[in-house]
Amino acid sequence: MTEITHRFVDVNGLRMHIAEAGAGPLVLLLHGFPECWYSWRHQLPAIAAAGYRAVAPDQRGYCRTGGPDGASAYSIMHMAGDVVGLMDALGEERAVVAGHDWGAPVAWHTAQFRPDRVRGVVGLSVPHRPRGSRPPVAAMREQYGEGFYMVYFQRPNAPEAEFERDLPATFRRVLYAASGDATGLAPIVPEGGGFLDVCPEPDRLPEWLTSDDIATYAAEFGPAGFTGPVNWYRNLDRNWELTAAWHRAPVTPPALFIAGDRDFVAARPQTKELIAGMRSFVPNLRDAVWLSGCGHWTQQERPAETTAALLGFLDSL
Repeated sequence: MTEITHRFVDVNGLRMHIAEAGAGPLVLLLHGFPECWYSWRHQLPAIAAAGYRAVAPDQRGYCRTGGPDGASAYSIMHMAGDVVGLMDALGEERAVVAGHDWGAPVAWHTAQFRPDRVRGVVGLSVPHRPRGSRPPVAAMREQYGEGFYMVYFQRPNAPEAEFERDLPATFRRVLYAASGDATGLAPIVPEGGGFLDVCPEPDRLPEWLTSDDIATYAAEFGPAGFTGPVNWYRNLDRNWELTAAWHRAPVTPPALFIAGDRDFVAARPQTKELIAGMRSFVPNLRDAVWLSGCGHWTQQERPAETTAALLGFLDSL
């Protein structure tokens, strides 16, 4: 297996930690919440072995990269700017950008904002959503209530205090609850409770997740904590304001979508309907790949199938 190496690069004032493997055309792998470079541990060597340069950063606010304290430094403009800045730091003009969970909107928006820099874009779990007609937090509060997890994450201090209380327990519970091995995550925080209240402690870990994986996540998150990652959610309305100039603008680079059919995000009826019609705003969507029995953690739960879909797309470009 190709070795994964680690180093830091300067990106937009951040000392960004990256894991990388291989040489060839650049493929950037963007993690989601609550993840880090480690969520791409299976894909990094496999993509490198196929003749590509695979790079997975800890994104702004996360783990070894860390970031500013204020929530205003975590907008989608900062995130997309970091992707372009990372290409520059690596001496590359263009890249294929793949993102999972929160990394997917970063990948989609980078492709939308800077198609000149993106050879292809891959979204895992989260499809590209056209900009809505009103700020999203009020819309989510109206549709799902005050307990919807993205609304709950707007509260100051409470989410990160909950997640940081016992890091191994947080990762055991969250990674299991949103996986295809659980009964299905309903992300509505009970009144007076927290997000972990809807994430049961597993009787045993699923086959794709080991105690060493849990220990690695806990160690990676220990120094920087959760304030930076939760701050991404605190910019939902600000992102809506900042992207007014791209309202209903298409995502034009070649694209691929991958999701599990038991993913609490992608497998909701309204999201599946959005995915079915995604070519109307992602005109060069090559395929939408559904992984049977897979939950939210696509590239970790189904590493071989995810890698095969990624390589098929990469080789087609």
